Amino acid sequence: MTQLYEIWIGSRYVRSKSGNRFVSLISLISMLGIAIAVAVLIIVLSVVNGFERELKDRLLSMSGHASIEGPDQRLSDWPHFADTADANPLVVASAPYVEGQGMLIAGSKLSGAGLRGIDPPSEDRVSGVAGVMTDGELAELVAGKFNIVLGSELAAHLGIGRGDKVTVTLAEGTVTPAGIIPRSKRFTVTGIYRVGMYEFDRRLAFIHIDDAQRLFRLGKDVSGVRLSVQELFEAPVIVREVALEAGGGVLVSDWTRRHVNFFRSIQITKSILFVILLLVIAVAAFNIVSTLVMVVKDKQSDIAILRTIGAQPGEILRVFITQGTVIGVTGTVAGVVLGVLLTVNLEAIVAFFEASFGMKFLAADVYFISDLPADLRWSDVAKVSGIALLLALLSTLYPAWRGARTLPAEALRYE
Repeated sequence: MTQLYEIWIGSRYVRSKSGNRFVSLISLISMLGIAIAVAVLIIVLSVVNGFERELKDRLLSMSGHASIEGPDQRLSDWPHFADTADANPLVVASAPYVEGQGMLIAGSKLSGAGLRGIDPPSEDRVSGVAGVMTDGELAELVAGKFNIVLGSELAAHLGIGRGDKVTVTLAEGTVTPAGIIPRSKRFTVTGIYRVGMYEFDRRLAFIHIDDAQRLFRLGKDVSGVRLSVQELFEAPVIVREVALEAGGGVLVSDWTRRHVNFFRSIQITKSILFVILLLVIAVAAFNIVSTLVMVVKDKQSDIAILRTIGAQPGEILRVFITQGTVIGVTGTVAGVVLGVLLTVNLEAIVAFFEASFGMKFLAADVYFISDLPADLRWSDVAKVSGIALLLALLSTLYPAWRGARTLPAEALRYE
């Protein structure tokens, strides 16, 4: 019964229907402050998680987990390396590729771009290019047809689409009596892809590996072999093991080396944002201190009466701890609900504002990802809500202690 009356009084002080309504208003403001701070932190962490997830998925879908290359960007014995990789139980699949640079010309427009020669069936096993095609299919890259697949931004820049012609010109030239003439070849656009990263959509085109070998005059050689592995974070060890088993003498690379700065910067950004926004929660939680101090001052006579009829200091302490806890729990729960709802519907909300105001929230030519993804992780929600509740509880201790030390005679002197 003692605990019930403490909880009842503490909860009643929160809503304060009579007396000083300003105290009740301050309690509401404290709740709103905690709720907004918790919701903002959940949303921001979810957006950072979404960027990390999308960046990893899109980078790996275009570049694979690991690669083995020749020391001079020319790998002659690539079937042996591919067979060795396929025989490794930790390797899912392998695919040869040819890479080079060229100039794409369509009418009066031109653009530099990377050219990647691939074998569509093999490529489909190590990357997700086929899954990001928006027009046409990757399988339409057929040897000898000189077809090409462009990124959406690159096709838009050149003003061409599926079925149009584009001329590919290389920096390497052909020596003739009239001088050096750049090598050129006319390709037919058979597909458009969009991965959502400007770096790829604007600067990378795919052709068949046989056409790339003829274009770059590699004969039967390739630039390297790309691998897809079972354990993503074991890619450095696996690719090195495959290269050594095949005889060595090659260059190995993996996604952790090529894109490590991206993921490291995301982790640093996430940590900094977490600390900064945690301070916002702390400020909102410490508003409870001022609220309870005002309640203690306002309820001096009530405290004195309780003490007079036998209430112990510890019981008075629990009354005000209960009030602060109610404020903290209510604000935290409201913040979690608000943050989760906004995070789940964030992409639709952003799309609505972009359509309403005619603006692009993330410019594709500025940011690596043009969409605003969100990845809600319940571990982050639990961490944020737990810290908010802890700060709210700590904020109640000093005012509650002050209330418990109230002397009945002093409080009732002028009553």
